[in-house]
Formats: sequence, C-alpha cells, structure tokens
Amino acid sequence: MGGKLPKESDRRVQRTRRTLREALVTMVLEKGWEGFSVQDVCDRADVGRSTFYTHFADKEDLLIGGLDDLRKGLRALAAKERSGTPLGFARGLIEHAAEQQRLFRAVVGKRSGQVVQQKFRSVVLGLVQEDLAAHAPAGPRRDAAAHYFTGALLEVLTWWLETHHALGAAEVEQLFQEMARPTLEVLAPRR
Repeated sequence: MGGKLPKESDRRVQRTRRTLREALVTMVLEKGWEGFSVQDVCDRADVGRSTFYTHFADKEDLLIGGLDDLRKGLRALAAKERSGTPLGFARGLIEHAAEQQRLFRAVVGKRSGQVVQQKFRSVVLGLVQEDLAAHAPAGPRRDAAAHYFTGALLEVLTWWLETHHALGAAEVEQLFQEMARPTLEVLAPRR
C-alpha cells in the first residue's frame, strides 16, 4: 500500500469500507471463509482491486477491521450493561446478535471457518476478562473461568443462531446466566 492513506473520517472511505465489509459477510455466508478470494469480495462490492488494497492488505485484514469495529461496539454495550452483575455484558451481546443475525451467523456459523471464529473468540474473551476482573480475584481460576465462559457463550450463541430457535434474546441471556451461576459462585472471593 503505497502513498497516502485516506482519512478514516472521509465519508467515501467509510462507505467503501462498509460496502467491502458487507460483501465479506455475504461471501462468508455463501461460500465459507476458504471459498472466496479478494477478487470475489471486490466483485460483490463493485469495487476495484486497487481500491480494496488502498484500505486492506488482504481479506483477513478486512475481517480484522470489521471485528475491531464490532469489538468497539460490544465494549460500549458492555460498559452500558455492566450493572454490577457478573457477565452482565452478555445481554447486550445477545441483543446485538438478535438485531444483527446475518452478521453473527457469518462470524459464528459453520461456514465462517476457523480464522473468523478464532478472531471473534478473542474479542469475546477480552470482554469476559474485563468483566471478571471486577468480580473475581486474579489468578488461574479467573483465567480458566474466562475461557470457560467465552466458550459457553459462543456455543449458546451459535446454537441459537444456527437452529433459529424461537427463544428471544432475553430468554437466551437468562439461560446463559442460569448456566453460568454455579461457576460464578465458585469464583466468588472466599471469606
């Protein structure tokens, strides 16, 4: 990528990046992560390859940019949802997944591939770690619990989105919280 990069605040840049991210989601849903190329994304977005490479190094870079935006949005939701309840951010995440089902199916669904799932898992793990830091003493128990809750939350989300289950977001969040409660009790500081 030679030359001067466009400013992030430029509306045309934002529109181009949004269009490329939407095309990426569509391609993941249609063909799976391994089943398409940068050219396929460009064709779907009706954007030239040179424009793509002005913004991103490759399709993984495009994915990372999209997940970074998602992480920022989820972190803002998490901050809003933290009401002192352990794993309280899960409500915002699940509600966001309900509103953006197409996006979340592309990220956690069967066709997303290991690269996409690992990147998203890292985003969710960061949120869980931040949350648990306020509720449990540091150490291996908290670290193990963070991975445990991340896996559980992602599996519940995947189950819900893939099966198109009739449960609403609030019911899914309640189900997750009920299943998480025993482990949270084990983590509580001992007196």
